[in-house]
Amino acid sequence: MRRSRITFVLAGAATAALVVSGCGGNGGNGGSSGGGTTGKAPAYNAGITGVVNPSDHKGGTVVYQLSSTPDSMDPGNTYYAFMWNFSRVYARALTTYQPAPGKAGLKLVPDLAAGLGKPSDNGRTWTYHIRPGLKFSDGTPITTKDVKYAIERSNYAPEVMSNGPTYFNAYLVDNTPKYQGPYKDKSGDLKSIETPDDTTIVFHLKQPFADFDYLVSSPQTAPVPKAKDTGSDYVKNVISSGSYKFQSYQDGKGATLVRNPQWSASSDPIRRQLPDKITVQFNIAQTTVDQNLIAGNATLDIAGAGIAAQSQAATLNNATQKGHLDDAQSGALAYMAISSAVKPFDNVHCRKAVEYAVDKVSAQTATGGDIHGDIATTILPPTVSGHVKYDDLYKTPGYKGVNSPEGLAAAKNELGRCGHPGGFSTNLSARSDRPNEIAIAQAVQASLKKVGINVGIQQYPSGKYFTDSAGAPAFVHSHGLGLMMTAWAADWPDGYGFLQQIIDGRAIKASGNSNLSELNDPAINKMLDAAIGNTDAAARTKAWGDIDKAALVQAPLVPLLYRKDPLYRPDQATNVFVTEAYGMYDYLNVGMK
Repeated sequence: MRRSRITFVLAGAATAALVVSGCGGNGGNGGSSGGGTTGKAPAYNAGITGVVNPSDHKGGTVVYQLSSTPDSMDPGNTYYAFMWNFSRVYARALTTYQPAPGKAGLKLVPDLAAGLGKPSDNGRTWTYHIRPGLKFSDGTPITTKDVKYAIERSNYAPEVMSNGPTYFNAYLVDNTPKYQGPYKDKSGDLKSIETPDDTTIVFHLKQPFADFDYLVSSPQTAPVPKAKDTGSDYVKNVISSGSYKFQSYQDGKGATLVRNPQWSASSDPIRRQLPDKITVQFNIAQTTVDQNLIAGNATLDIAGAGIAAQSQAATLNNATQKGHLDDAQSGALAYMAISSAVKPFDNVHCRKAVEYAVDKVSAQTATGGDIHGDIATTILPPTVSGHVKYDDLYKTPGYKGVNSPEGLAAAKNELGRCGHPGGFSTNLSARSDRPNEIAIAQAVQASLKKVGINVGIQQYPSGKYFTDSAGAPAFVHSHGLGLMMTAWAADWPDGYGFLQQIIDGRAIKASGNSNLSELNDPAINKMLDAAIGNTDAAARTKAWGDIDKAALVQAPLVPLLYRKDPLYRPDQATNVFVTEAYGMYDYLNVGMK
């Protein structure tokens, strides 16, 4: 999923079976849910199980800071977890996650829709009814045609919207002739989505899809008025359906949001309008973001990636400061992709040499230790349904890789089998604004050097990492990026939501690509199709573990850490808690004292 974080528990059989309960007039952001802390000294990890500083106070400005730029603030063109989380402030999807700490935050609830979807035709057809009387921030009515158009532009126009997954394109019944998207085919119609009236939308799928309610929680279902869409420039003037609207947006600098006067609490049980303004500031160095949080000059780090290793001493070793931290289990896998399309990694034995050589303990230590995650040996993290702790395929004593005699011998053996007994040279990409990721890259570089693999580290900004560099296969090939640092988490709570976009060869895209390894094994693709179409929940869950292992045999990536992220919450921030749906703080109703 998104190139950041999301945490899930085991999923039920079908989302249609979920029973929805009201979240309360306070917006369900935790005034009473899961307990709360107020009037007390801050406590370590208090925001994981309860709400810190629950408050109905209105006023003030919430200040978010970010070490780079978002991939986009257009809800239809983003794939970072923090943007899927934050976009809910101004963009209402058909469904979303209940804003609450703990397991309650994993409950799927209606948002723009009045209820969860109604499946028919054995799960091949899903029908939703949106709440009546909704309006955009410009005062025009919101209809299901706006939802349909949002899906058309986000899934059928890769030349304009390159970020984000294309599940709708993959699973909606194909048009004949094939639909070319709203920009190339202005008079076309995606017939697999019907809008019989202004409050009804019907999806027709190629095969059963029990978890479709999760799929429509994506911001790609947030309505977009066709008359106001300006393609790639829409990000400069997004029309809001949420509780806040854009007052200004400056590319590369930031954005300011203010209360949306067209929003009504009576039609939205999960949001509140607390701060007067919300500002998001881009391109602030991560260590500066950390310092501003500690000094009380920023409300939260919107990226949700945790404080940098350099900032840990000032927090973990100080009892008062440590009380401001929540070490959140993010549900993400930090890993290094190995490109099967960049020589010599087109040879599986060269890939396996890297698997054996990497010292995972040194990678963990580089980030500050286990506060940033546990050593990983599988693709699926333990928090995702279908995870199986099978025997490590590339096991070395103590996970020390080349720094153990066994790891060194295994890596050299694989190098010999791939025709490079003395090693070779390649490049490794990492995000320039993420110091922890760079630190891991440097640790990997040191490991591989000991077996004769010389690695040059190439740094690129997060905001364009997937559109322009690591996620653009042509760039990867021409720049010899044999190795690429990244992190990944599930789009929804099962193995398919985690695996499909990163190991299915049909998911490879020219830009905004998430299958960085460019793995395209027909057998694995077929296994994914068979599993998602299986209506037996137990069999489906078992299949995810089988697919995980089958993919890792191909050595497409090196699992490094099951991510944890130490998040910092200043005293002045209210209604702060970790949402397990996104593995970071919930941004829906954050306020100020």
